[in-house]
Amino acid sequence: MLRWSVIFLVVALIAALFGFTGIAASAASIAKILFFVFLVLFALALIGGTLLVKKK
Repeated sequence: MLRWSVIFLVVALIAALFGFTGIAASAASIAKILFFVFLVLFALALIGGTLLVKKK
């Protein structure tokens, strides 16, 4: 998921470079959403992993 976030960020930067502001804005917002979803899933996996280790 982090890979997709970086891909959309690169697409946004390239679109902004060529002047496609609408595409750049939407790609940047998608990249931001995917990044935050990645952070939430990472935090949940981290918490779940520590709880699983403590039970053993």
